Parts: sequence; C-alpha cells; structure tokens
Amino acid sequence: MYNRFKIHLERAFPKLENKKLLLATSGGIDSMVLLNMLSKIDVELSLAHCNFKLRGEESDEDETFVRSEAKKYDLPLHVKEFDTKKYASTHKCSIQMAARDLRYNWFQELLKEKGYDYIITAHHANDNLETFLINLSRGTGIDGLCGIPEKSDYILRPLLAFSKNEIIDYARENNLKWREDHSNQDTKYLRNKIRKELVPLLNELNPSFLDSFSDTIANLKGSNEIVDHRMSYVRDKVIEKDPVLDDKHVRFKVKELLAFSDNSAYLYQLFYRFGFHQWNDIRALLTSQSGKQIFSETHRLLKNRDYLILSEITENESSFIKIVISAEDKFVNLNGASLRMDTIKPDSANQSDKFDEGPDKASFDKDLLTYPLTVRKWEKGDYFYPIGMTGKKKLSKFFKDEKYSLLDKENIWLLCSGRDIIWIIGKRMDNRFKISDKTKTILKATLQT
Repeated sequence: MYNRFKIHLERAFPKLENKKLLLATSGGIDSMVLLNMLSKIDVELSLAHCNFKLRGEESDEDETFVRSEAKKYDLPLHVKEFDTKKYASTHKCSIQMAARDLRYNWFQELLKEKGYDYIITAHHANDNLETFLINLSRGTGIDGLCGIPEKSDYILRPLLAFSKNEIIDYARENNLKWREDHSNQDTKYLRNKIRKELVPLLNELNPSFLDSFSDTIANLKGSNEIVDHRMSYVRDKVIEKDPVLDDKHVRFKVKELLAFSDNSAYLYQLFYRFGFHQWNDIRALLTSQSGKQIFSETHRLLKNRDYLILSEITENESSFIKIVISAEDKFVNLNGASLRMDTIKPDSANQSDKFDEGPDKASFDKDLLTYPLTVRKWEKGDYFYPIGMTGKKKLSKFFKDEKYSLLDKENIWLLCSGRDIIWIIGKRMDNRFKISDKTKTILKATLQT
C-alpha cells in the first residue's frame, strides 16, 4: 500500500516536499496508518489532537496514546481539550456537528498562528461512501453526491483512494498500534448505522461495490463539471450587478428565471449553497408580490418587483442603536461608511455650501439644531419635511414613492436633532433646518463611503 500511496501522493498532491503539514491525529487506525506513511516522506510534519471530553477516561487515554506516538516519531504535537457538550448546547447543534466545528476552527487557528501550509486528515474511501449515502438519504444534488473532495482549501485527504480493509491490512503488516473508539459501534448515530448495517448489505449484493462506487463518483464529478459550465452561463444571464448594493447582496432577474421552461433545477443550483430547501416556495416567489421573502438559516431571499434579492443574514443590532453625536465630533462610523461633520461660517463658505448639495452632502443652520444629534434607523410613524416642500411626509410614503425595496429601507440611516429628522442620510434633507440669509453658523455633513 505504501508504494501506491506514494505514487498517489505525487500524482494528486504534487510539490508537497518541504511543505509544513499538520496531521489531524485521533489515535485511531486511520490516522496512525497515515502518520506512519507520511513519516517516510520528506515533509515537515506536526500532529494535532482534539480531546472532546466525550468518553471520560477513554478520551484522556486517547490523548496519552497520541502523546506517546508523537514522542516515538519525534514530531511536534498540539493538543486541545474542548467542552463539546456545552458548545453543542449553546449553539443548538448535534454533538457530531459541535465536534466538527470545534476541530476545524482550531485547525484554522493553528494554520494561521504556526504557518502550516495544509491540514491533513485520514478520511478514506469508506468514509466517502458513507457521506454519499447520508447525503442521498437527506436529498441533495450532484455536488452532494460527489462525496468528500481530496482537496478543499487548506485541507488534504490523501487516503480517499484507499479502502478501510487496505488500511487495516497495512496496520497489521507493520505492527502499528492504535486506539479503538467504541462509540463508533453505536448505531444510534446515522453514520454508524450506515457503516454497520447498510454498507455490509451493499457489499453482499455486490462484492465489488466499493470499486463500482469509486467509478460512479468519478462519473458524477465529470457530470458536475458540465453542470458548472452551464451554470456559469446562467449566472451571467440572470444576475444583475447593482452599484447600490454591496458584495453581500445579489439581484436575480425574475424575467430571466421565468423564461426557463423548467426552472426548478436552475433555482436549486442557484440557491442550495445558501441553505435553501423550500423549492415550492421559491418557485412561487417568482410570481409573488413585492416584499415577500424566504429565509434559510444564513440567507434571505426577497422579492422586489422584477428581482429576487439574495442577502446574508447578520446579527445586526443597528436598528436598536442610536449613535450620539456631540458638537465636537468630526466623524461618525456608519457600518462601512462614515459621516463627516464640518462647522463653517457663512462669510468663509462657498456659495454652494448654502444649499442642499445632493445625496451625499447636506448643509444645516447649526443654530436650529439641538445637541447632541443622533443617528438611527427609521421607525414606523417617522416623518420629515422634504426640502423644496412645505408640508410633512411620512418616511413610509417617501420610501414607496422612491421605490425603495425592503433591503434599501433597512440600510437607511437618519440624522436627527432631538425627535426631528433633519436628513435621510444620502437621500434627502429636511426643509426646516436649511440655511438662510440669517444663518450665522453652518453644519455641513458629508457622507463618505
């Protein structure tokens, strides 16, 4: 196996010589076999072990074993203990998901702090099959059926080409020691149930099932490349770049999406990566009224007239925050933009400073303002007196007349004096606070992005 492993490493992961590699080491047979083979190759290798504190003394004994193996191979070792149950409870996720998050978050930290080039994991062909079957049971597309990638970002998985039986044979032939995780026998976990009950049945039906599966994965990856090529064309066709929206928001043309004779597959390919699975609702969204929206755990899809707007859900508490501005403040941070405040005397100002200068600038009679000023988000019932008009107007009516989407309205900031709105920042100022011939001091506010 070692000779085939070395050839596979050179073919699939060229130029690993002199790279700094960090091997995720549980103490189980898979990572011990990978450790043994990598120790025979000219790479700079270190080990990382996670103690998830889930199996009492067994977890601590795993750690002790890995420490002894690191000493035996004379390799640097990183060890970290986790309160996995507490993390799972706090983040409302399964123990398996909690362990995965904790593990890979720590690996990323080590990668940055210690300058490692890659993390190496001991996933093998049987793990790949189990992942395929799990995804199949839950419903997925071609991506989910392509299995575990050999390389993804900073993670390399050089054992994916080898079966569990080959790993066991190598360990026995080389008299390797390893630790058994008895929780792997518990079929209450889906992966274990598939491993212990379903996979043996498939092997019984076809003794060459794992080889056939490898061929299927190769074919699926080829098909996926064709889909990706087609979707690249589709994305160019249906996505419209909007200079007003930032990189976290994407507009999809509803007309183009409706033009496909069967848009279900296209909607899946466009949105499944963002956690959506309500496909009937998303199809209905194309013909729904503006303002209707659908949520995944991480993203929102909003119907806004002729577009679907995809945006990331963030823990943004700005709608509950009022930013206080004293008379001495010169700059105010507005989540990626800033507001510059300049005090000017009329006799030293340009004539243009005496007027509303457009969406990014506004000039006020400072003596009419009540300090401290505040910046906040809009609230139901808000109104102002638009410059150029004599009467007041509700912000909800102003937004409707300007055809602002729900997303546009959420991104609006208001500059206020006391309870009065003096400027819809970047949009329109209030008529009551404009400068006049009687103005003695001007406050000039400039939006800078």
